[in-house]
Amino acid sequence: MFAARCIIALSLTLSVAPAALAADITAPLVQATTPSASTALKQLFEDERAAYYRSRPMEAMNDGLAPDRVWLGTVAPEEQARRLSEDRAFLARLERMDRQALSEDERVSYDLFRFMVEQRVLLARYGEWRRPFNNDSGFYGELLFLPDMAKPRDVVGYEAYIALLNDVPRYVAEQTANMRQGLADGFTQPAEILGEVSPVIAAAVYERAEDSPLYAPFARFPESMPAAEQTRLKAAGVAALNGPVRTAYADFARFFETEYRPGATKALGASSLPDGAAYYRDLARYFTTLPDVTPEQIHQKGLEEIARIRAEMTTVMGQAGFTGSFAQFQAFLRTDPRFYPTTPEQLLREASWIAKEIDAKLPDYFGRLPRTPFTIKPVPTHLAPTYTAGRYNPGPVGAAGEYWVNTYALNTRPLYALPALTLHEAAPGHHTQGALSRELEKVPAFRLNFYPHAYGEGWGLYAEKLGVEMGVYHTPYEDFGRLSYEAWRAARLVVDTGIHSMGWSRQQARDYLTANTAMTAHEINTEVDRYISWPGQALAYKWGELKIWELRHRAEAALGDRFDVREFHDTALRHGGVTLKVLEDQVDAYIAQRSTR
Repeated sequence: MFAARCIIALSLTLSVAPAALAADITAPLVQATTPSASTALKQLFEDERAAYYRSRPMEAMNDGLAPDRVWLGTVAPEEQARRLSEDRAFLARLERMDRQALSEDERVSYDLFRFMVEQRVLLARYGEWRRPFNNDSGFYGELLFLPDMAKPRDVVGYEAYIALLNDVPRYVAEQTANMRQGLADGFTQPAEILGEVSPVIAAAVYERAEDSPLYAPFARFPESMPAAEQTRLKAAGVAALNGPVRTAYADFARFFETEYRPGATKALGASSLPDGAAYYRDLARYFTTLPDVTPEQIHQKGLEEIARIRAEMTTVMGQAGFTGSFAQFQAFLRTDPRFYPTTPEQLLREASWIAKEIDAKLPDYFGRLPRTPFTIKPVPTHLAPTYTAGRYNPGPVGAAGEYWVNTYALNTRPLYALPALTLHEAAPGHHTQGALSRELEKVPAFRLNFYPHAYGEGWGLYAEKLGVEMGVYHTPYEDFGRLSYEAWRAARLVVDTGIHSMGWSRQQARDYLTANTAMTAHEINTEVDRYISWPGQALAYKWGELKIWELRHRAEAALGDRFDVREFHDTALRHGGVTLKVLEDQVDAYIAQRSTR
């Protein structure tokens, strides 16, 4: 999955407007038959992006833009109400336009914009800003990436960065007030998982400025900066870090331990929250991008997929020459030292080797590949204990993508699962899809990193299975690792709906994943807490993957010998992130067009 730097509410888009693409963003879109409709649509898109960045300066910085004000933005309730009013106005403008008067590409942008803003309006009713974190991410961690967002390079940039540091107490105080409102309203994260979050928050409280990730810009100044300025700026930065910033983090950690944990809801599922049944239903529809799907349908599909995958796993277990039971094979995979790295470097090098092997195979499966490279890094230390096995972080605009591999608790990071993880998070999964999306030309800025979860995560899971065709899995153990990952995503359909709609306990969810995958206990515990704290997101993976395979099989059946897997993949990636409905329309159009050649 994509790395989550900010889990404030649900970010419905990761929007990018790189300065290098400014000419493309502001240029006319594909010529529409009615210029006035095209012009109005283009203006709407530009107005929405301007408003979006104005109210979210950290995202603007991360996307290579200079905010109109040096501050961290506000998340106060009145700001939430203002954003909602703004989004309703954007939707009203969109609805007044004649969609049929637009070109084909503009209609795609119209539909995606509608989905994005409609979902923001729909989910705003639940006030997710009152619990701005999940088990592995939150605003307190997002702030630690300020050096990457601000990227100070000269005296003016450093002074702005110091101003941001001095703004941290106000921002943290607003988030704390929002969480207090959540306590009063009964809209909190479940108390049962907060013991795992506490160490992450406590780790952000430092003794000395030099111990904080926020100190990084002061550890190395540009060589061109005069020594006197370096001394002055470092002193101001250290004063901010040792004073207001450290105090803000310490106060928040104290609040979390003394107020939030004791007052948090004892119930586990989202359905137990105020208006919870409707909340979870809407989350399920958002994360699958399907307007009518129900938790019951999702749960049943998960059970069916688990049964199918188990049969394949049993076959592969036989290919490995194992004669014991399924449970015994799971125990063997979880405990035999041969399957686990002994050093972080070993794990990172193995991931790098697999990634380079995949690189050589990509041209046989894709006609268009991204220009932007990616690197491989360990998950940051302050996130690692409660983080997933790996994630893709697109990073700031202009930087290489980052495939994060978790080197914490090495005895829980099986090497036999690493090919599937690399295919999913790096190439041809999230990096390929995400980088191509950022490289789109002549599209509105909101689309450059637009990320409907069912498409994005479904593509990542599709990439894992594509690795079978690509010859990436070399042993039965690696193939079993792939199937274990697929079973893990199918089990999410069962577990997520079980927790949030059917009253499952935390232990029930753990037991289900233990019985149906080869995941280690640490991974299972971390993942279950993620599903508890981020309801609905886990539904995106399998549902999206099933749709992509359905569309591929449709194209293969329709085109026969004329089917070209490179063309299919280019079609699927052509528009960047899309809803499953838009993806289906695009594949059907490709089939119709290819059939006439």
